[in-house]
Amino acid sequence: MSKRIQAKYKIDRRMGENIWGRAKSPVNARQYGPGEHGQRRRGKLSDFGVQLRAKQKLKGYYGNITEKQFRRYYEEADRRRGDTGANLIGLLERRLDAVVYRAKFVPTVFAARQFVNHGHVLVNGRRVNIPSYLVREGDVIEVREKARQMPLVLEAQQSPERDIPEYITVDGFKATFVRVPTLDEVPYPVQMEPNLVVEFYSR
Repeated sequence: MSKRIQAKYKIDRRMGENIWGRAKSPVNARQYGPGEHGQRRRGKLSDFGVQLRAKQKLKGYYGNITEKQFRRYYEEADRRRGDTGANLIGLLERRLDAVVYRAKFVPTVFAARQFVNHGHVLVNGRRVNIPSYLVREGDVIEVREKARQMPLVLEAQQSPERDIPEYITVDGFKATFVRVPTLDEVPYPVQMEPNLVVEFYSR
């Protein structure tokens, strides 16, 4: 398990965007970067800077994915047929922690990683504790009986902050991964640009 080495909302302030769409994001109150130089006027980004920013934003959205892991996702997406950017989004959305988050079993993608790690999730009736496990179309993801009354789970299910996307169907504490989504189906609170991520890695 990779350890979070910085405050999770620092990326919001560095990007100047509320990338998870959460009400408690500090960017809602302070729309400038963190640190003593955060209020300096931002210069115009180079093409490389724009691509790097797009990569950091997409990688940061999915929680504690390391650079090595993220590059592997890009390489796998590039190997597959079709549009590399679309393939990349499809792989990221198939991660078990991402599906648990999308199904509103937990309130944040960081909580989803920990929730899976602690063995609270079943995939097709078998316990899986690897957040990066890739689910397949038709897989049933379920919260274990013991975890269903956890405050974390109850808070997430009652939260009006986000909706469950159409490529996942949820019935109580069970979710079915219906299909791999396209970019426009994924409910990102901010604009993601996987084409720039592909340009960044293919330099």
